[in-house]
Amino acid sequence: MTIQLSEKMGRLGTESAFDVLAKAEALAATGRSVINLGIGQPDFKTPPNVVEAAVKALRDGHHGYTPSPGILPLREAIAGDIAEHRGVEVSPDNIVVVPGGKVTMFFAILMFGEPGVEIMYPNPGFPIYESVINFSGAKAVPIPLLEKNDFSFDAEATLASITPQTRLIIINSPANPTGGAVPKAEMDKHVAGLAQHPHVAILSDEIYDRMTYDGREHVSMLNYPEIRDRLILLNGWSKTYAMTGWRLGYGVWPSSIVGDAIRLCINCHSCVNAATQWAGIEAIKGPQDDVTTMVEAFDRRRSVIVDGLNALPGVTCRTPGGAFYTFPNITGTGMTSHEFQDRALEECGIATIAGTSFGSYGEGYVRFSYANSVENIQTALQRLEEMLKAKVTA
Repeated sequence: MTIQLSEKMGRLGTESAFDVLAKAEALAATGRSVINLGIGQPDFKTPPNVVEAAVKALRDGHHGYTPSPGILPLREAIAGDIAEHRGVEVSPDNIVVVPGGKVTMFFAILMFGEPGVEIMYPNPGFPIYESVINFSGAKAVPIPLLEKNDFSFDAEATLASITPQTRLIIINSPANPTGGAVPKAEMDKHVAGLAQHPHVAILSDEIYDRMTYDGREHVSMLNYPEIRDRLILLNGWSKTYAMTGWRLGYGVWPSSIVGDAIRLCINCHSCVNAATQWAGIEAIKGPQDDVTTMVEAFDRRRSVIVDGLNALPGVTCRTPGGAFYTFPNITGTGMTSHEFQDRALEECGIATIAGTSFGSYGEGYVRFSYANSVENIQTALQRLEEMLKAKVTA
């Protein structure tokens, strides 16, 4: 007799970027030259002052449990950071510190998701949205992010898709995998329309909020007081401070359900690593020069990769408004998304992620991360050009 898992485990998906990373590392282990434009993390190190703050915390004896929602000095620092960058007052009592950004989305989806319920999510979008919605038993309803809209959502179409069964809408701007950023006019329209649907909660994933370009101001849903009583904000340190491996994120929760989020923390992970929380304070309150340097480097690379992709046979690419991804249209190559991904890795040693890894609306697209050096990006583009030209002449 074999052990038997719950049926819901069969509904839990995964994140293909890690599968591609494993294949890329295996290929590199054979001696092949591999350039990774697939994984979604900065190629910069965590700022030294942040590392030293964690070391100091350990030496000072911060080795034990902390309050489940996070130490008060960190939650106060987060509130101050939101006030500085968004002009919004948030109580530290509404902030819950968690081990990474995923935890806030996982908790929010589990809170609202169950059979008979609908949860709307961006497609193409971060794959864990759809995975956890399905896991919860709710129906996953895609919000199409189309190239013709620069991969922003269409507020009217999104609002028209809301039903009495809709409990939660997930918004991600700037977005993974497309780099799309929702314009303020579209967000205004979306929030105004939500007034007709007071039963719907909103999860706003703003993990890339400090990574916008061309003078674009990030549009935070915290700036709409009319929805604050049903808005959950997701943010963290992973992208802005190059701290993906530290696992530190936070949610800003409505007063009515912040206690439920804390109960989930107690049942799940107890609290976040103590020293990491002190490092988080230093990241927020310390010098921001490293953040500026990193974003400026991403901006330069963005220009290089967009121009280079648009020069490839059969490829067209919109200019992303944020994050550090491009999402080129590769239909002109005659390949599917997965075929392009596999051939790019096997023939060129270039790791990318098929658009279908991010949902059904991703077919015909491939995600490129420009969290790599200009030199490596240019080398990758040259290899892809040779592959595509050889395909044309074959």
